[in-house]
Amino acid sequence: MIKKLVIVFIAFFAIQSFAQEGTTSPYSFYGMGSLKFKGTVENRSMGGLSIYTDSIHVNLRNPASYGGSDLGLYNNEGRPMIFTVGGSHSSTKLKSDSNNDRTSASTFDYIAVSLPLGKLGIGFGLMPYTSVGYKLERYGDDGITNRFKGNGGVNRTYLSAGYQLTNDLSFGVDVQYNFGNIEGSSIEYLYDDGSLLQYQTRENNRSDISGLTYNLGLSYKTKINGKLELVTGATYSPKSDLKSKNQRSLNTIVINSATGLESVLYTLEGDLEAQGLKETDLVMPAKFTFGVGIGDPRKWFVGVESIFQETSKFNNELYTSANTVTTYENSNTFSLGGFYIPDYNAYRSYLKRMVYRAGFRAEKTGLVINGESIDEFGISFGVGLPVGNLFSNANLGFEVGKRGTTNQNLIQENFVNFQLSLSLNDRWFQKSKYD
Repeated sequence: MIKKLVIVFIAFFAIQSFAQEGTTSPYSFYGMGSLKFKGTVENRSMGGLSIYTDSIHVNLRNPASYGGSDLGLYNNEGRPMIFTVGGSHSSTKLKSDSNNDRTSASTFDYIAVSLPLGKLGIGFGLMPYTSVGYKLERYGDDGITNRFKGNGGVNRTYLSAGYQLTNDLSFGVDVQYNFGNIEGSSIEYLYDDGSLLQYQTRENNRSDISGLTYNLGLSYKTKINGKLELVTGATYSPKSDLKSKNQRSLNTIVINSATGLESVLYTLEGDLEAQGLKETDLVMPAKFTFGVGIGDPRKWFVGVESIFQETSKFNNELYTSANTVTTYENSNTFSLGGFYIPDYNAYRSYLKRMVYRAGFRAEKTGLVINGESIDEFGISFGVGLPVGNLFSNANLGFEVGKRGTTNQNLIQENFVNFQLSLSLNDRWFQKSKYD
């Protein structure tokens, strides 16, 4: 157990030290930034599918997955404890009507623990919720006219509990504490007869965000016949509010024409309190997920899942009035995916014990810019590699996809994502075989 804990924390710190920015997407300029995928590499490799649950993987999306019964395969002993950590690397080609560019980002995705307590199970962990990382420039006849920069994001730590109500049905609840900050700056460049003025003005904004959100989940499994099993799952996150404590300042700056370095000469603090914007509420809309699938346990599984969110009710008072080209509509995501295991019990053939995963997802993000809906789709593949005892595993994932459009002077992102996770299982409590 100690050795496995050491491996988990070494992997966590390695991923954390390697990850510099969670995103380089221009679309992280809007709202709270780009939403990070809430789920494991295993989920992501199946198109984001999260309805399948078992005793050797953590399911971060449905808290009902923490509940369960003892394992018949192990003399009716308790389920194993699970430690998991994951990270990813993304390479993105940015395409507009007139130009192309490439960016990349590496990020820590999650660290989580699942503890079985009979039919009850609890889990806790840490993951990023949103990420901000952009540098945008706008050009006119004289040269650059605007520059926007941003960084930061919101993280989420959670405590979950799930309970097996019957042999087929489990219920669970997540309590999530969200915290983090988002910083952004903008410069509107001024010219005199085509020459850049010596002194420019930069506006800086910072929001410190915190608050609780909740997630309820159900998971239902039942045998159709001797082999096939029907699996359904549903989650619901009610509407909630996050608190945002805001700051704004104006800098008089001088820009080095050779290096682009911005030197601050004077600073004026903005009076957000007089505008009623010193502390604002971020309205987090309700979200509902439902999925259904069928499979042969420990052999294969295929399922579909849909996510619906009232994104049209998202509101950020600090930026709403200043950004009239951006609106929000209700979002939805459709996922299709599954896995195949040739022979999980083939100890003489490692390849037959590997888990092969694939999936597809199509998403309407809810973000609307200049009247254009920002949509996203991805095709994913992955493998689960058995390591150690009790079906511990390493998981590799690969996804290719597209976000956005070049219509209305917008940017299309063609991305390739690589994911890696470790899921290490062990048992702390074992039944005594001798009296």
